[in-house]
Amino acid sequence: MLVEREAESCYLGQFIPLQYHHNMLMDANRMDNFKAAIQRHVFEGARVLELGGGTGVLSWFAAQSASKVYCVEFNPDMVVEARRLLSMNQHGDRVEVIHADAFEYLPPEPVDFVICEMIHVAMLREKQVEVIENFKRRYADKFPGIKMPVFIPEAILMAVQPLQQRYDFSGFQAPIIQFQLGGVFTADTLELGQPALYKIIDFCETNDLWVRWEGDILIEQSGKLSALRFITKNVLAVVMETNSTIDWLNHYMALPLANPIDVVAGDVIRVSFQYRTGGSIDSLQNNIKVSVLSKLQQEQVQTQAQVSLVEA
Repeated sequence: MLVEREAESCYLGQFIPLQYHHNMLMDANRMDNFKAAIQRHVFEGARVLELGGGTGVLSWFAAQSASKVYCVEFNPDMVVEARRLLSMNQHGDRVEVIHADAFEYLPPEPVDFVICEMIHVAMLREKQVEVIENFKRRYADKFPGIKMPVFIPEAILMAVQPLQQRYDFSGFQAPIIQFQLGGVFTADTLELGQPALYKIIDFCETNDLWVRWEGDILIEQSGKLSALRFITKNVLAVVMETNSTIDWLNHYMALPLANPIDVVAGDVIRVSFQYRTGGSIDSLQNNIKVSVLSKLQQEQVQTQAQVSLVEA
């Protein structure tokens, strides 16, 4: 009988079909930005570890400069595929594909960089945060006094935004979870307010596996609040010279609310939720609470904001 983590791995993405991994190779947004960030970071002769390597493409990007790349993959079919593909590419021999669990594997030597792309919107489903936090503890025990490697991505920024979302599919009403392309606007989606930042995960720091947030959002457009959009931006590299970043923006995730709310411009809504990183989408959706603040509560929020501005 599978233990819980093994069962989750099979269901949550580590054992997805090869074709899905092949589709990732065709995602120019993902590929171009990871390539740019890895080229930016990895120096000649560096040692690199990738946790959850899939086809091995990110390890291959690193291998163009690195002298050694350890590519760890748990899915035995992907191990075979990664070795096949790497053998066809220049410097693929610098990548050692290792069949192991990312929760357990440690490299035989200190490394300069760790690449880990187990990322889903809102840090749900896949185990990015848990894998990296677990790795940092074990790495520090194995290599005491050795500087922690640089992580790619370096940080994750997550925001939430109120929407009026239309759920009419050829006359069939179906409030369903939707994944939307960033920056693509349709008549079915009306943004009722600006995104509110609810979490920053900096992999240089120790991170809690739980996300807990309560915050207020100003409604700028009247309508029916029927969904919350979750936005996840992955900071792959920080470019200090230009004070900029190399980013990868996940697809937006719009979660329908169980009870839509009529709102008018000027309203303030209070949103709260909690979930465990790596958990199911349902674990977030079932914990969302949204309410419109009373006029008195809104005045108190405005007063508190003014006081905070003066003190700042």
